[in-house]
Amino acid sequence: MTTPSTETTGTAPAAENTGTDAAAPGPRALARRRRRASAARFWKEYRRHRAGVVGLAALVLFALVALTAPLTVGSDVASVTDAPGRPLQSPSAHFPLGTDQFGRNLLGLVVWGSRVSLLVGLLAAVLSVAIGALIGITAGHFRGWYATVMMRVTDWFLVMPTLVLAIALATVMSRSLGTIVLAIGVTTWPTTARLVRAQTLAVESRPYIERAKALGGGHWHIMSRHVLPNVMPLVLAQTTLIISSAILAEATLAFLGLGDPTVVSWGGLLQDAREAGAVSSGDWWYLVPPGIAIAVVALAFTLCGRAVEAVLNPRLGVSR
Repeated sequence: MTTPSTETTGTAPAAENTGTDAAAPGPRALARRRRRASAARFWKEYRRHRAGVVGLAALVLFALVALTAPLTVGSDVASVTDAPGRPLQSPSAHFPLGTDQFGRNLLGLVVWGSRVSLLVGLLAAVLSVAIGALIGITAGHFRGWYATVMMRVTDWFLVMPTLVLAIALATVMSRSLGTIVLAIGVTTWPTTARLVRAQTLAVESRPYIERAKALGGGHWHIMSRHVLPNVMPLVLAQTTLIISSAILAEATLAFLGLGDPTVVSWGGLLQDAREAGAVSSGDWWYLVPPGIAIAVVALAFTLCGRAVEAVLNPRLGVSR
């Protein structure tokens, strides 16, 4: 009679242990939990920076305007043949920002132009940061003659005027949005490369890198698993700061007539206003709206970049 009781008593703890093991979270669940906690801490610190919150709110507003442009203004807003008004009408109830030289609604053009300007700025910034991060990490890891050559190339790009190089590339290549993105991206990466290389050198001087090498970790393993995660905060902050410069560069190239003439952008609107003689004739409504849009978006990205940089590196002491 005691045998079944003993077996039952012996198997009960085993069942409890099995249930406990099944309830324990796995490695992926723990990783997701850590990422959520890290994101919550980042947002909590970011909200303390009032300027960063204001910049983020402005960016969200501009993003919503750009995404909903096909619904709010329609894709035919840039049509010259179906222009709803007379050329260069001053602001009125029907046209809050007036009309351009073809009679098109300038408010609709500014809203539609936000799509191109924001897209080009984001893509150019991503390309610039990707090139800079790649060169910075590899130059900091391999060192030797490779690092010397890469840093001399970086120094050459640093001393050369960025706008002049971008104009040269945009002039030689075909006039398209891809050309503008490429011209901005390949001329604005040197600052990111030097910052990432300095951070890479600091990371690779730590003891755990030596242990990883002693355990057989190769170059790709060291750079992707140890160096890249440590430089990503710097890369993220640098991306937000470069986007504003990229948007200004796109507007400058479009203003100089090097953009795609078939698309509407804020810089292209300024170029059209210059060609129409809006400066000399006093048609301020043709110049002010796209100019203000460029300035506000550039300022918003700069405020967000400074806030992100302050959160990721509190030792900078950036004011709130």
